Amino acid sequence: MISRREIKTHLNTPPRFDDMFLSLMAAPRLPKAMVKEIRRVVAIARKFNHSVVRPYALELDRKMQENPGFLPWDFVEKANEWGFYTMWIPKIFGGKGYSMPSLSYFMEEIGSACLAMANLIGVHYLGLASLSAAWNMKIMKRLCADVVDGEASRTPCLISLAITEPGAGTDVEEIELADRGNITCHAERVAGGYKLNGTKIFISNGHLSKWHIVIAYADLKKPSETTVSLAVKTGTPGFSFGRKERKMGQKGCPASELIFKDCFVPDELVLIDADQMSGFKRPVRESAMQMIHYVTAGTRAGVAAFAAGAARGAFEEALAFASQTRVEDKLLINHEWAQCLLAEMYKNYALSRLSYIESNYANGLYGSFRELQKKPMYYYYKLTPAGWLRKMFSSLMEKPAMTRIYRKMQMDGQTDAEILRTSGWGSLAKFAATDLGIKNCHLALEMMGQAGLRQDRRVEKILRDAKLLQIYEGTNQLNRLNLFNCLIAPDYPQAVVFDE
Repeated sequence: MISRREIKTHLNTPPRFDDMFLSLMAAPRLPKAMVKEIRRVVAIARKFNHSVVRPYALELDRKMQENPGFLPWDFVEKANEWGFYTMWIPKIFGGKGYSMPSLSYFMEEIGSACLAMANLIGVHYLGLASLSAAWNMKIMKRLCADVVDGEASRTPCLISLAITEPGAGTDVEEIELADRGNITCHAERVAGGYKLNGTKIFISNGHLSKWHIVIAYADLKKPSETTVSLAVKTGTPGFSFGRKERKMGQKGCPASELIFKDCFVPDELVLIDADQMSGFKRPVRESAMQMIHYVTAGTRAGVAAFAAGAARGAFEEALAFASQTRVEDKLLINHEWAQCLLAEMYKNYALSRLSYIESNYANGLYGSFRELQKKPMYYYYKLTPAGWLRKMFSSLMEKPAMTRIYRKMQMDGQTDAEILRTSGWGSLAKFAATDLGIKNCHLALEMMGQAGLRQDRRVEKILRDAKLLQIYEGTNQLNRLNLFNCLIAPDYPQAVVFDE
């Protein structure tokens, strides 16, 4: 027999039970209505794929190849018409209030037909995630209202995240590396706000977005301790767009250069800075790290969903080819070697989607979804009319006290172990799924031979698009180090992570 004390002791030795059995613990707590909601989201995505994405994917890719300056406003307007830019905005801010885990399933579906178009929708929610990480309720209300108004007026309002710099890409994804990066985006405190100078690059949806969540630093010698998050509107004096990158893949989603020259950002658009991070249980530097982990734990799972879509898309194209192509007087799908190859591809797809689902469970239990996935809160938001919610909470969101309360709940409500668990699983999902997505593209090309290199067969495009998934949201090398840092190193004090 084993005592309760012994059970607790043994389950807390590595690998910890709570780190490894997330789905087992999460499943009983999930609202049953969420399954129905996800079914609806997947059905909407498949209808959109059938009528919009798949017929346009190759044409958009060709347009961008012939004219790199082209901006896909036609697709953005269509996605706006379908309501996709407000579907995952909470009802209290005027959105439709779909649960955040359902966004991953949606992104997989769109990504299976075209990763560029998936990104044209998904990156908007990366911006929203970065906006919400500061828990500045007044600014959240303002920007979300612009998005909702943009849907109603048929003038799309997108939000981007501007974090990557010319000399610092991976560095700014981890607070431990920030002080070593060549960081130049400076937010100088002046009367009434900040004066912003610097350049951001590879900003997905940059040229298409109305608002940009800009991460800058008050002291370039100590960026990890002086992080500033600002909301900057397109058209603000001192802010301009530079070049659009010529990319190998995901051509339809522009990667933009954002240039700031003495760009004044008033206090009313300062999401959070070092002064606002004081007063929590963690020092400023650790609070900044928590904010980064808060965002990336969810967004890296989103990239994994893109990758599951790529893995699935490559599998489906190879399967269609095998079911139509004859080799030695019988269909390719009836050759055992081809069946084994297709089984391997299906396995890769299944594992990639299981990885992001498990990461979503982590966020539902311990991370950014945890409050909204508790059954009482989920059903309250789901069943209460949106108009009543807005009427009840709208004026409250304007009050500084609401920002302080929400920040206290979120920033002091997560334990260090929960931060590491959610961040570690976000990284695991990201690099596992993206590597599997690339693997499936290679296997599809191996099966299809020369036919797979033709653009009309789609696989070569999926491979070009999928390669980028291994790079953004932190390179896969960085994510491997972060997994080690979060899920392995805590039990080995002698391990030094992100060492010079």
